[in-house]
This record gives sequence, structure tokens and C-alpha cells, in this order.
Amino acid sequence: MIMKNKIFTIILLLVTIIIIYFLRTNFSEHILKKTISSCVIAQKRTSISLDIEKAKKFCEEKIRKQREN
Repeated sequence: MIMKNKIFTIILLLVTIIIIYFLRTNFSEHILKKTISSCVIAQKRTSISLDIEKAKKFCEEKIRKQREN
């Protein structure tokens, strides 16, 4: 009985790790796009002279640099 519980716990842990890895890899690009979009909106609101393309480029560089560190 105790052995079955240990095996079940190990299998459950492995499945959980696989699911977390899958979600992280598949949704990281989506999260990045949402973060850049939010940054562009904030940059546009704080700076009138900044157009959308410049704000997007600025945000992409800033966020990608932050992700690398």
C-alpha cells in the first residue's frame, strides 16, 4: 500500500512538471506579446511625440533585454 502511494506521488509529480513545462513554452510568446502591447500603451500615454512604431520598437528591445538578464 505504501509503495503504491509513493509510485502514485512520483507519477503525479512528473506529470505536473511536464504540464508546467508545456504551458511555459507554449504561452511565453503570448505573454511577451501582451507585455509589449501594455508597454506600448503606457509609452504612448506618457509621451505625445512618440509614435506607435517607435514605442513598439523601444518596448520590444527593453523587454527582450530584460528577459535575457
